[in-house]
Order: sequence, then C-alpha cells, then structure tokens
Amino acid sequence: MRVVVALAGGLAPRLALAADAPVAGDGAGLVRATLGLALVLGLIFAVGWVMRRISPARSAAGPLRIVGAQALGARERVVLVEVGDQWLVLGVAPGNVRGLATLPRGTLPAAPSSPVAGFANLLARARGGAGAAGAAGAAAGSVPGDTPR
Repeated sequence: MRVVVALAGGLAPRLALAADAPVAGDGAGLVRATLGLALVLGLIFAVGWVMRRISPARSAAGPLRIVGAQALGARERVVLVEVGDQWLVLGVAPGNVRGLATLPRGTLPAAPSSPVAGFANLLARARGGAGAAGAAGAAAGSVPGDTPR
C-alpha cells in the first residue's frame, strides 16, 4: 500500500505538468510527416538522377549490332545480330537464347510498303493471276470454282 501511495504521490506532479503542456494539433504533425516523406522521396530521385549522369553510357560502337528483330509470340522473338563480318540468327525467349544460324554479312531486303499489298500480290501469283484484278478478286472474297448462290 505504501508503494502505491508513493508512486501516486510521485506521479501526481508530473501528470499535472503534462496536462498543462500545449498539445500539438494533428495538422502540424501531418504537415511535418508529409514534408519528411517529400524530402526522402526527393533525395531518392536526386541520387538516381546523379547515378545515371555519372554512369558510363553504353557505346553503340561495340562489336555487336542488332540488325533486325521479329516477334514470334508474346515473349519470343528472332533477332539478327551483326558480329564482325557475320550475322547471327538468334532465337530469344525468357531465360533462353539459342543460336539458329550463322550467315555471312549481307543486306536486308526492303520491306514491302504495305503487308496487305504484298500478300495480295503473292495470292494473285499463286492463283495464276498476274495483276491487281486477281488481287481485287481475292480481297473481295471470291474463290475459284465457287459458284454464287
């Protein structure tokens, strides 16, 4: 019992002082926390910017040069890489790169201006037609030997 009275007697003046002390409002604490967070985020971005500026840039004059690439699927592609006087055809997938072929250095054929026009010409040649009339018929959906109903 004496311990409780002694503790209560020792705490009473401290509690009275704590009750008289001004209480910081929630708004001041929120502003202070927000400013601290902004400062930390600003430092993170500043350090990242400085690291990018001082890091050595990748040189395009290296021994490898990507000549072309073609996507085969969502995450798979074929890449043509020039190494010296050779072209390497590589199959690239997540976590996997395979050499498909090695070719002498050459030039790429010009891409057709319109993939649809290229396909229409190929279809016309395959059907035996030699012009735009065959391609127009193919585009309209006619099939040789098909009779209208």
